Amino acid sequence: MPSVAVVILNWNGKAFLEKFLPSVCSSTYGNLDLYVADNASTDDSVAFVKAHYPQIKLIQNKYNNGFAGGYNAALKEVEADIYVLLNQDVEVAPGWIEPVIAQMQQDPNIAACQPKMRAYHDQERFEYAGAAGGWMDILGYTFCRGRILYTTEVDHGQYNDAQDIFWATGAALFIRSACFREVGGFDDDFFAHMEEVDLCWRLQRAGYRVMYCPESVVFHVGGGSLPQGNPRKLYLNFRNNLMMLWKNLHSEDRWIVLSQRFFLDLLAAVKSLAAGKPKDMMAIFRAYRDYYKWRRKYVKKDTLPEKKLLAISGVFHGIMIWRYYFLNRKKFSDLNK
Repeated sequence: MPSVAVVILNWNGKAFLEKFLPSVCSSTYGNLDLYVADNASTDDSVAFVKAHYPQIKLIQNKYNNGFAGGYNAALKEVEADIYVLLNQDVEVAPGWIEPVIAQMQQDPNIAACQPKMRAYHDQERFEYAGAAGGWMDILGYTFCRGRILYTTEVDHGQYNDAQDIFWATGAALFIRSACFREVGGFDDDFFAHMEEVDLCWRLQRAGYRVMYCPESVVFHVGGGSLPQGNPRKLYLNFRNNLMMLWKNLHSEDRWIVLSQRFFLDLLAAVKSLAAGKPKDMMAIFRAYRDYYKWRRKYVKKDTLPEKKLLAISGVFHGIMIWRYYFLNRKKFSDLNK
């Protein structure tokens, strides 16, 4: 039975910890340690954990370096065969760990895996951040089985098959610690958003598999740190997506993809302005400005082999936003029709 460490990265999340730690502490897996990694919170989260959950190991980061830097720092202090990175705003169903570990044990080449993610406030519906596993299209737009853009599906069992995916959600990410270290962990430059997609892409470039396990279910509130519609969130998503593409695309594909993305993102900025959201438009422009600044000083951090995008699991061989907006394909199962 491999050792498992559930590590909850917390930032000013006392209310979430009060609500959701009981479900995590009820986990029945036999070889389990629980951690709260506090990311320099300014509320009384740390005092709450110390007073009410002495069985939970506490890691206190000196600074708030976001999701990526926070986990990189915290996991240096965690010894386990498999890390489970769990958001502070997630409730877990009974027996949520065992099926994922069983699936990963079937093939040592499975480096990462995610459970089925449903919405906490609408528990029959898939949740935005992970749904039934993450995919990406040929232009780098990310989506999920069960969630395309902001359209989420009701779970009728339509995605109850275990499947290779492109990326596993960072809100409930099972990952072999050896694989996490082998590919260099998260990229600190990302701070937050898209860092798990970048990590899973690097895992696939290294020859590993990323999978979805439908027998495990968790419920995610979402927007615990930055809610949907926040210009800061939009900025990070655009900037980090561009950084990820530059880092991971095969050199033969990089300029083709990024040149097309430039025009589509410009269209998104104009659309935001037309919709009366000038802050969103400026967030996209700032994302491009900072992406170009980052690119000028970028030094390649990994030595992983290049891999053509269409050779990677979980890549949709088309343009998702075209199918969604112009062909009215709102469900994952309809994309190829």
